[in-house]
Amino acid sequence: MYELTEEGKKYLKEGLPEINLIKKLKEKELSFEEVKKLQNFNIALQWAKKNNWVKIEKGILKLTEKGKKATKEKYETEEFLKKVEKGLNKKEADILLKRNLIRKITKEEIEAKKLAGKEILNLTPELLKTGYWRKVKFKPYNVEIPGKKIYPGKKQPYNRFLFEVKQKIVNLGFKEMRGPLIETEFWNFDALFQPQNHSARDWTDTYQLKYPKFGKLPKKELVEKVKATHENGWITGSKGWGYKWNSEKAARLMPRAHDTAISPRYLSGLKGKLEIPGKYFSLVRCFRPDVIDSTHSLEFYQLGGFVIAENLTFKDLLGLLKMFAIEFAGTEEIKFYGDYYPFTEPSVQLSAKHPKLGWIEFGGAGIFREELTKPLGIDIPVIAWGLGVDRLAMFKLGIKDIRDLFTQDLKWLREKEVIKCQQ
Repeated sequence: MYELTEEGKKYLKEGLPEINLIKKLKEKELSFEEVKKLQNFNIALQWAKKNNWVKIEKGILKLTEKGKKATKEKYETEEFLKKVEKGLNKKEADILLKRNLIRKITKEEIEAKKLAGKEILNLTPELLKTGYWRKVKFKPYNVEIPGKKIYPGKKQPYNRFLFEVKQKIVNLGFKEMRGPLIETEFWNFDALFQPQNHSARDWTDTYQLKYPKFGKLPKKELVEKVKATHENGWITGSKGWGYKWNSEKAARLMPRAHDTAISPRYLSGLKGKLEIPGKYFSLVRCFRPDVIDSTHSLEFYQLGGFVIAENLTFKDLLGLLKMFAIEFAGTEEIKFYGDYYPFTEPSVQLSAKHPKLGWIEFGGAGIFREELTKPLGIDIPVIAWGLGVDRLAMFKLGIKDIRDLFTQDLKWLREKEVIKCQQ
């Protein structure tokens, strides 16, 4: 089925431009300049010339012999326009379609037209697509009676928050680092210059695998440098820890205890060429024995990373941490405290003020010690940091208990508003 376009309706009522031009020329010959002032001149001249109805001689538009007969004979385009409502065959329709005088009516429009002027209960796709919803009457609803609440599908709030954090830090120019969930103590501790007799490596502070119990150490050259640094400081200017380093202990497997375990892999070049200057981050799951309460858990996410460049200072690190507090925690109420980590010097702790829980520690940072960087082949400053993302999420999601991040409470999951990392 077809219907006239606005142009088609106009020509059916007022006549086709080429026919109107012929009628004018029958009254008198017109100069080309005079003809140009006529309505729809370009269309009229195009079709009049195509039909061999007119010719131009010395700037004067004249009728040909065929043109003089044009208004006396039936003109098929005009006849086809009159037939549109009765129906057209394919040849007739093609001629009018090429001139954009008709358009094909879709099945949706046919269905929608049937509803025009009627009272309906529900909108249909056909009414929306065709615009015929403007031509129907809608049955009134009693909106005072509460209906059944509908909960649209959405991402789990904490999962969405993690996605937003990752997206935000990528937008800040950081490249993502990845590493295994099960790690050797070498990468988790030894490569970070954490001594093998450190209390953090005991079973009370670190999980260990029963089977398999050991993994593979990296290439011998790197292992020997780390060993020498632990035992006597190697060429770092340090005295080391002054004990006999044990390769078997370094090969023990464990669930990753902190995100910093990934950094030495990248600094060593094991994960490909390191960009200098460069900014790297990791957002990973970590595991550590702890007393479960409102701000502590046995497994948690950490957002960590490092920046490597010439002439970096501790002041640069504090500026970076402040930016993180604003961007991720949404607060400018922050405090820095001096702290100690075996792999950074100087070291700092970052705390931010939660509106209900008060001051919460959610990050540690520092400048990597040369005992860490030199065995890995790095001779320029590296500032590093690690933030407790679970606590950051508590800020943004407005919750008091860290365990609620993983809740199966359907009411909370359904009703919790969607919150972006940066608002």
